[in-house]
Amino acid sequence: MKSIAISGSLRQNVGKRDAKGLRYEGQIPAVLYGGQEQTHLSVSAADLKPVLYTADVIFVELNIDGKKVRAIVQEAQFHPLTDLVTHVDFLELFDDKEVSVNIPIKLTGTSPGVKMGGKLVQKLRSLRIKALPNNLPQEIIVPMESLEVGKSFRVRQVELANAKVLNNSDDTIVSVIMSRALRQAEQEAAKAAQGGKKK
Repeated sequence: MKSIAISGSLRQNVGKRDAKGLRYEGQIPAVLYGGQEQTHLSVSAADLKPVLYTADVIFVELNIDGKKVRAIVQEAQFHPLTDLVTHVDFLELFDDKEVSVNIPIKLTGTSPGVKMGGKLVQKLRSLRIKALPNNLPQEIIVPMESLEVGKSFRVRQVELANAKVLNNSDDTIVSVIMSRALRQAEQEAAKAAQGGKKK
């Protein structure tokens, strides 16, 4: 799993005015959960960018005034107009404590159905995975080689070692459906075949 080191500073005041002042200085108010007590801190908005603006799951090595903890971003709040991050919740990680994380899906290989002219429809972009931090996969690989037109790859087909998928097992991850062009071509071929028989 990728990790990024971020420095944080403990917050003495946790009011709205203090939070506004922090953002003005390029700092983001944050809370660290998961341990014995919550820790209120601030982190640099610039340091957060590679963690927030990516589909990847990234471990954050937080250094809070000299105290180091490993965490992940549990939730980030964004300004509705500027889309700038306004608050971040970190979840502290422990080697012996399972966590639930959304892991991105990566499609690999080529679908025979798509080669035939079928249309690829991806319903899920990530899966909710529960595992110990060191067992979390960086991504979930979904192979496309067996996907013919009309076939789907479902959640139950995902195989992970030492991790559990929390999504509904019947949910479709990706499928190949009949495209309009392919359907039209098949109809025309069928008409041509019927016309040949009439002769």
